[in-house]
Amino acid sequence: MHALPATRPTNWLNKVPEITFSFWIIKILSTTVGETDADFLAVNAGWGQGLTGALMGTLLAAALFMQLRTRRYAPWIYWLTVVLVSVVGTQITDLLTDGLGVSLYVSTSVFAVVLAALFWVWYRVEGTLSIQSIDTRKRERFYWAAILCTFALGTAAGDLATEALGLGFTWGAIAFGLLIGMTYAIWRIGGNTVLTFWMAYVLTRPFGAALGDLLTQARTYGGFGMGAMWTSALFLSMIVILVAVAQFGFDNGRNEQATE
Repeated sequence: MHALPATRPTNWLNKVPEITFSFWIIKILSTTVGETDADFLAVNAGWGQGLTGALMGTLLAAALFMQLRTRRYAPWIYWLTVVLVSVVGTQITDLLTDGLGVSLYVSTSVFAVVLAALFWVWYRVEGTLSIQSIDTRKRERFYWAAILCTFALGTAAGDLATEALGLGFTWGAIAFGLLIGMTYAIWRIGGNTVLTFWMAYVLTRPFGAALGDLLTQARTYGGFGMGAMWTSALFLSMIVILVAVAQFGFDNGRNEQATE
């Protein structure tokens, strides 16, 4: 897919990170935190779906406002937004399933159709789905709408596989891990870069969710019994460390460019 010419601010740079191994590690950690944090706040902390949803939705709106206001990529703002999108995306699916009784088969299908429609509109308007050119506000809005949809779809697909289809947490994590590996292999042999990126982005959500459930659930239910609080704390700490390293490298690179 080739980009069409677009008018853009001369000082507005690409607003998303380079796709590296570190990117995928933080992404998977973020998806797991989305699963464990949503469960911890709504269930363990006793906040319930309503209060948790309202608070996380407000924080996400604030993070998105900061992200959209900047004119260049800022690692800490970007990944804060991704973590909050992960939590909210999980809550959207949980609300449909647990609160409204919507079948996981239905929610997974609907989110898949919505995501496909969003990609179609995005490509019709911008001529590209590449994340290497998220350098206008319109493209960035499409990007974050797609990100939110992938998290909701990934949550529904993960719950469908591990619960409705009976794979369980361990086999669910293995199955989605294998699908991610297959996607990587397709990319390595020349598969479309944009298509394989978005496939992997969707698949890492149910993989991270299954991993989170595997770590948090009691041993009697097939988990490791770590609990949502400790799993969330561990994974959040890892995210903070990796993002701090990315932010330091980013700031250091900008300082070197400024002195040249």
